[in-house]
Amino acid sequence: MQPLRITNATRVLAEAQDEYYALAILDEVIDGTPHMTSVWEPTPKELAMLQEGGAVRLSIIGTLHPPVMITTQPAPKI
Repeated sequence: MQPLRITNATRVLAEAQDEYYALAILDEVIDGTPHMTSVWEPTPKELAMLQEGGAVRLSIIGTLHPPVMITTQPAPKI
């Protein structure tokens, strides 16, 4: 997956860390709970795998699993 620039990004994580992708995020509060949202796009190979019944895999660095949420969004209108 490739991270995309999210609309109205409020900051960029790991911008100076060459070993990681720079990750644009949108900080927002939803129903009183802070959220950090990023947008990812599957590569052509990953998209083909998903279309063949594959799944999305989430890896968390470390030993504590924070609350996460994975959703989809429509393609951008051009």
